[in-house]
Amino acid sequence: MSDRWYQQAVVYCLDIDTFADSNGDGCGDLPGLIGRLDYLARLGVTCLWLNPIHPSPGRDDGYDVADFYNVDPRFGTLGDFAELLHQAGNRGIKVIIDLVVNHTSDQHPWFRSARSSPDSPYRDWYVWSETAPADRHQGMVFPGEQAETWSYDRTAKLWYYHRFYEFQPDLNIRNPEVRAEIKKICAFWTQLGVAGFRVDAVPFIIEETDPGNPDPPKNFDFLTELRQHLQWRKSDAVLLAEANVEPARLAGYFGDGGGSGNRIHMLFDFMLNAKLVLALAREDPEPIIDGLRDTPELPPGGQWATFLRNHDEIDLSRLTAEQRADVFARFGPEPEMQLYDRGIRRRLAPMLGNDRRLLELAYALQFSLRGTPVLRYGEEIGMGDDLALKGRDSIRTPMQWSALPNAGFSTADPELLIRPVVESGDFGYEQVNVTLQRQDPSSLLSWFERMIRTLREAPEIGTGACTHVDLPVPRGLLVHRADNGTGSMLFLHNLGPDAVTADLSGIGDEAELPNDVLADSEYPDPGELADLPVSGHGYRWIRLRRRP
Repeated sequence: MSDRWYQQAVVYCLDIDTFADSNGDGCGDLPGLIGRLDYLARLGVTCLWLNPIHPSPGRDDGYDVADFYNVDPRFGTLGDFAELLHQAGNRGIKVIIDLVVNHTSDQHPWFRSARSSPDSPYRDWYVWSETAPADRHQGMVFPGEQAETWSYDRTAKLWYYHRFYEFQPDLNIRNPEVRAEIKKICAFWTQLGVAGFRVDAVPFIIEETDPGNPDPPKNFDFLTELRQHLQWRKSDAVLLAEANVEPARLAGYFGDGGGSGNRIHMLFDFMLNAKLVLALAREDPEPIIDGLRDTPELPPGGQWATFLRNHDEIDLSRLTAEQRADVFARFGPEPEMQLYDRGIRRRLAPMLGNDRRLLELAYALQFSLRGTPVLRYGEEIGMGDDLALKGRDSIRTPMQWSALPNAGFSTADPELLIRPVVESGDFGYEQVNVTLQRQDPSSLLSWFERMIRTLREAPEIGTGACTHVDLPVPRGLLVHRADNGTGSMLFLHNLGPDAVTADLSGIGDEAELPNDVLADSEYPDPGELADLPVSGHGYRWIRLRRRP
């Protein structure tokens, strides 16, 4: 694939049901999203990632899919979705959708048939056991909300496997018919025009479950098959996968042992995300430096996807107990701010005390690190959360467009909204909304637009090598760089509260008229890089050189 567009993309993640409601029924929809595409184009978004769009009983925010070949009628029709793809394409925005094929809803026709009779053609599409597996109380994804991973079905008179909730039975990846069906689903949506898929829970999709075996084999060859199938159907289509596994296992998701990038194109960088949050909590860049140094080497075309907040909790499970305690103490000290004993269920603005300098620092740092940045809807205006909502729903409140009732999200009566808007406090929609920030050139939204424009002019960040600059600098200051054939960029981010000065003249001979392209304030010309001041919680993006 010659055009690796995903390496220089800006990905924007949203739930259709909480973004924009066009018909006043209280639920966001596709026409509403189409009406906001110009906003996303102005922000600088080049790729939309849509959380589940399929028909669903809605017991797990759409991740319990009941039909993989249609759009949830609450959002509109397949025709509306085709129009979204057309209108987004007119604005240079690609669209990827969630591919949730580890499991189905227990209301899916496949499972309803499978449980009804041993002669059902779908019986072997799921994972069954005649006896209660010894490990059925292990491996829960949602501890505290799940009691087991195997449940007894009275109709089938068998135990069925569900890595997630009991109403989400796992598909049987050993069955070639299941693998063929997953490829067919991908082919359907790429034919319609999607640019790829965010693949949910990849390690569980390829898991060949054996009752009583806590560490079953994984069918990595299926990832190779899926990639090949997808590329033949749409040569530049992308697989962006969720695989929160040990670093030593990550390389196998990108490609086989021969060094070929023949599996997943992009992986979310969960390890660097946890290190980044830890660094912000401790005001110490060492965790990020460790994360950059410990990164597995990627095959050609492989790419990381960076994020600060995604659609789930901030997962700290890869940190040590001491490190998690530090993050909790700084960003989630109350029990209602935490989730599953491993993560934080807050948006970034309230986590950082609504401190504008810290917000800019955090996002400038994320967007300057290796890989493709992913931004959650509402983060660009500093939206808050609603901890009164259950679980992950706390960060899934409606988008705050204006000071109109319901934050301009919907004209429905408030009690009919899919979720309540954030009404009060520092993050209430009358204080935090797009319209208010659009009119203010010094707003967070205006800053995001400038930052993303700067990013688009620095292809080194997405496609080049990202390395720590190992020179003596003051404590709290992270210095790293990005280099490729187009030139070099130098980045200084001060995680500490006190102003510092750094001497980077050791790399001064590599610079050709260095200049600040993005900074938290006006700084003196970088000169020979010998005396570079950085404010407390400040940052500087400096172009060292550019090649034709």
